[in-house]
Amino acid sequence: MTTIGVLGAGQLGWMLALAGYPLGFRFHFLDPVPGSPASCLAPQKVADYADQAALAYFARGVDLVTYEFENVPVESARFLERRLPVYPPPLALEKAQDRLIEKDFFRSLGIPTVAYRAVQSLEDLRVGVEEIGLPALLKTRRMGYDGKGQVMIADEAMIDSAWETLKGAPLILEAFTKFRRELSVLAVRSASGQCVFYPLVENHHREGILRLSLAPVPDLEVKLQNTAEMYAARVMEALDYVGVLAIEFFQTDEGLLANEMAPRVHNSGHWTIEGAVTSQFENHLRAITGYPLGAVAVNGWCAMINLIGSVPEFPDLLSIPGVHLHWYHKTARPNRKLGHLTMVVSDPEALNAMLRQVGEKLLLHPNNGGWGAWVKELLFHE
Repeated sequence: MTTIGVLGAGQLGWMLALAGYPLGFRFHFLDPVPGSPASCLAPQKVADYADQAALAYFARGVDLVTYEFENVPVESARFLERRLPVYPPPLALEKAQDRLIEKDFFRSLGIPTVAYRAVQSLEDLRVGVEEIGLPALLKTRRMGYDGKGQVMIADEAMIDSAWETLKGAPLILEAFTKFRRELSVLAVRSASGQCVFYPLVENHHREGILRLSLAPVPDLEVKLQNTAEMYAARVMEALDYVGVLAIEFFQTDEGLLANEMAPRVHNSGHWTIEGAVTSQFENHLRAITGYPLGAVAVNGWCAMINLIGSVPEFPDLLSIPGVHLHWYHKTARPNRKLGHLTMVVSDPEALNAMLRQVGEKLLLHPNNGGWGAWVKELLFHE
């Protein structure tokens, strides 16, 4: 029986384990935070990701290693790779962890991105603004996620304050581009080179956090899907990739611009648990263990809503036929992803009606955790 070691024991690891147990896999997690969500399903080694003694101990109890957290130190992944298989390859972590390296990598493969420039000083920032124009986004090159580590520069008067906010870390200045919508593609590649691609997903963020995903993309054009698959295939081949890869794009009038990639299962793919023949989690496990990849056909029109910041009324939400709840067993706090809802229906009109029903339940909750504004905007179009 194969035992899979997972670096990170959050909700993604938890969902990997849920997908893997029916296939006969066992799991062991390593995460520095005691009592992480996945620890209720399998043993968790509590240790820092850089603790080599803990990593060596961890490696002795598993057959291969994957990760659910892309900010695992590359050195730790390579330390483990010298002892047993690690998927996706540590090179994928290296490319994804630094926004400058990541965009250079995309460009080297002929994948378009927004204009960007490395920033190491206030003078660099001023030159970058002259080259790229405004508005622009100043970001930390590493560790930013869910809107953290970035500042919008709308006009020249904001340059100094943006620098003061983020100085002290390597930075990148990115052009702020007008886009029609934010999309993501979920791709899977096995060690033998077999690839499958889920249909493009439309994502809606507020305050830098994913709130709503729709799959397949409304009005999905074959050319758009083919382009996204082509770009993902280039990335996976260049990295000799194994596992699930997510790439986020901006859709512009000129085509797709790659924003960033995640070398792991991804929030925008949670809908696949109920909405696809094979979920992203099962396909990731199939890929890394050498099993044939599963079919990625969708079961209907799908949506995923992240539940962020506070606990909703579960019975109210589950009273809506077709709504599925996934709760992560986390302590509530502002802007924290605590769970998600998925729904799968037969046509877009029925999906819109169900989303409105869910929105009404969320808005009625007395402690709605700040859901009100984005629920009205995204689900009621107000």
